[in-house]
Amino acid sequence: MIAPHGGRLVDQVLSPEQSAEAARHAASLPPLHINHDLARDAQNLARGVFSPLAGFIGQPDFESVMNADRLTSGVAWTIPIMLDVPSADTVNPEGEIALFDETRPEQPLAVMQVEQVWRWDKLAAAEHVFGTTDSSHPGVAGFLARGDYLVGGPLELIDNDRGPYADYNLFPAETRQVFEDRGWKTIVAFQTRNVPHAGHEDLQKTVLGLADGLLIQPIIGKKKSGDFRDEVILQAYQVLIDKYFNPQRVFLNILPTEMRYAGPKEAIMHAIMRKNYGCTHIIIGRDHAGVGNFYGEEDAIDIFERFPDLDIQPIVIRGDFWYCRTCARVASDRTCPHGEAEQISFSGSLIRKGILEGQAPPAEIMRPEVYDVIRSFEQPFVD
Repeated sequence: MIAPHGGRLVDQVLSPEQSAEAARHAASLPPLHINHDLARDAQNLARGVFSPLAGFIGQPDFESVMNADRLTSGVAWTIPIMLDVPSADTVNPEGEIALFDETRPEQPLAVMQVEQVWRWDKLAAAEHVFGTTDSSHPGVAGFLARGDYLVGGPLELIDNDRGPYADYNLFPAETRQVFEDRGWKTIVAFQTRNVPHAGHEDLQKTVLGLADGLLIQPIIGKKKSGDFRDEVILQAYQVLIDKYFNPQRVFLNILPTEMRYAGPKEAIMHAIMRKNYGCTHIIIGRDHAGVGNFYGEEDAIDIFERFPDLDIQPIVIRGDFWYCRTCARVASDRTCPHGEAEQISFSGSLIRKGILEGQAPPAEIMRPEVYDVIRSFEQPFVD
């Protein structure tokens, strides 16, 4: 099986017995209440999703990422996993703190050893990660809204709650065991923040002709307005898999983290995380993790040339796709000679517009069962 990123799968999750003792210890520590997105990051750090990081990024690694897109160890890394605070004196720069998820304030989340507290340049960091300082970019706006100081250091997780989608939230060590039990040696990851349309299904079934298994892994977490809600995405994929896939070749599992919309830099992070889950390949498509017109259509594909040491291999999908009436199948500008009159678009904005207007997408574009899931929700989109 493919090695975790950096060579070691991090496990900072305390056992139930250790958690009870750590919770008692946490009661004596200075508390820091963090939002749910940061709490998810803390859980992912402890569970190995962000291996080799064992805690929120420290200053040396942060500066190395800003300068070279690598940790100080030389391991590829493009988006820092940060804990921000409003001022330098929010935490003791040399000591332990107890982290609390603001949505579960009665339960200590983790104990963290503070190693550095430093002021960061938000605009410079945004420029490096997102390629812009334009605050209309949701990732940039997110950086600018964060505290002025960052806190780095390792943590140990007390609250290992799997959240509302527990059955779909297997951790990297657990998905690796599933893949091993199934005898899968080549596993392709499919990253998504949308419900499936026929283009997605066609692509997923194509790669199943090349690999032993497929991990469909929707991002579950904060998204921008207009994206599909988490529960809609999961139910839509479950009905598609139940009715139209060989269940022994597909595994549906969530990635509980926020979308950062960092385009090419996020494509690398998506690959790193799926490598930690045990995937050997990842599908990278046109404008992967992009937003608006901030990135070129193939920037997220081209960036992989800069990271030949990732080990996980991108399966790149180039071109614009549609359903061609004449070809009677999913086609693209690389495969289909027919004009626009024969094309039915997979445009996400057009699909959303039709759904909002109560119009079912053509069956060539979306399975009726998927649309039935969507329309069963009074509000299928993020406000």
